[in-house]
Amino acid sequence: MDLVQGFLHLATGGPLLLLLVGTLLGIVVGALPGLTGGALLALSLPFTYRMSSVDGVILMTSMYVGGISGGLITATLMRIPGEPASVVTTLDGFPMARGGRPGRALGLGISASLIGGALSWVALVTLAPAAARLALVFGPFENFALVFMALVLIAALSQGSIVKGLLAGLFGMLVSYPGIDETSGQTRLTFGFQELVGGFSNLAVILGAFAISQVLADAMHARQKFERLDPSVKGIFLSPKDYLNQAFNIARSAIIGIWIGILPGVGASISSIVAYSTAKNMSKTPEKFGTGFEDGIVASETANNANTGGALIPMVTLGIPGSPAASILLAGLLMHNVQPGPTLFTNSPEVVSALMATHLAAHVVMFVMMVAGCMMIARLMYVQRAFVLPIIIVLCAIGALAENGRMFDVWTMVGFGVVGFLLELAAVPLGPFVIGLILAPLAETQLRAGLMGSNGSLMPLVERPVALVFLIVAFAMFAWPLWRDYRRKRLATMLA
Repeated sequence: MDLVQGFLHLATGGPLLLLLVGTLLGIVVGALPGLTGGALLALSLPFTYRMSSVDGVILMTSMYVGGISGGLITATLMRIPGEPASVVTTLDGFPMARGGRPGRALGLGISASLIGGALSWVALVTLAPAAARLALVFGPFENFALVFMALVLIAALSQGSIVKGLLAGLFGMLVSYPGIDETSGQTRLTFGFQELVGGFSNLAVILGAFAISQVLADAMHARQKFERLDPSVKGIFLSPKDYLNQAFNIARSAIIGIWIGILPGVGASISSIVAYSTAKNMSKTPEKFGTGFEDGIVASETANNANTGGALIPMVTLGIPGSPAASILLAGLLMHNVQPGPTLFTNSPEVVSALMATHLAAHVVMFVMMVAGCMMIARLMYVQRAFVLPIIIVLCAIGALAENGRMFDVWTMVGFGVVGFLLELAAVPLGPFVIGLILAPLAETQLRAGLMGSNGSLMPLVERPVALVFLIVAFAMFAWPLWRDYRRKRLATMLA
């Protein structure tokens, strides 16, 4: 891995254009209420199909960074988070903007986003190679136990019910099974449909679950009016004293964001919530939070951008995405026949260097674009969604059709769009579903490889220390929320 080569490649014409376009699109889509960076990444997958793996990584990583950052614009000026990760930013960003300081609120958020992203890049560059070298000593049973732990951890840490998270992950695994069994060569779960011999297209499923489901949800509120403020750039640039005053808050929030990003499938929204809560609990003036307090904006935006680098660490080293958006990025790599994991650093070092270089460069480009153009981007927020949603549907259909040239994938996309919409109505998280879809084949392959090497015995799962530790963590993470809920209900019953 040569980071210098990665930055030099970014400085050439084509990759630089992809970086600029990807970051700008991410910011704009992140700023539009209802349209998320995850939906943009899903929509971009078919457009990267003809690109090289390096150029595809540059475009998707820049969209990933831009999408997380753009949400603060609507959170600050409309009290509507463009991204789920910016929900907490509304608590102090909008009151500050409504109080006559929109530029100051935007400046705090944009600067915190840059610093949080840069600190997470340092963690990505320093921790990922060491973690990859460690993972190279894992055998099939360790890899299976790791994936199993990741699936349980994703469900346990998802917002809402752990049971719903587990069901979503299991449903995603079930969707991955139709097709040809690689071990026996026999078809399975095709139910007589010839189109299912090759299995469901991951691209079509992801487009449906993230993009079409979002379109359906937005269509229900297409005429909704939002409270809005006229943006102003006054106060958008911070002084050195401002950075010094927020130094401890930034460092603490960045560490929280990176650590939570490393946890599989959790996402940036949890990072911002934890960082905001920590800042409030440790503050000498907690009563100021929620009234337009600077510490709240900085904590939220530092953490959700720091989450991006943290989420990429398990993806590139273990092949396990640290967030739902990173899972779509993982799907893009797999579509280009690039297998994330410990061997990625030796088999495709150019992909790793491009990803790491883009992650830092995109944060710098994001900062420049948002400082220079946040007023213009803010005006895009008021475009009627009734004009935007049909365009998204058409682009999704073209993308689903382009991969294999069959209408079955388009109908798959529509079907899983409805499924994703219904899952979200039932408060079932989509993150575990998509990650289960992607990780299930890896878990099955590793388990079968291990069983063939052990003559069908599962004992190595408990005899190998590393595999046993992963299983213990998985069961502990599964049992703890259930035990906690049981104790709460019991205590409530006793007090009633």
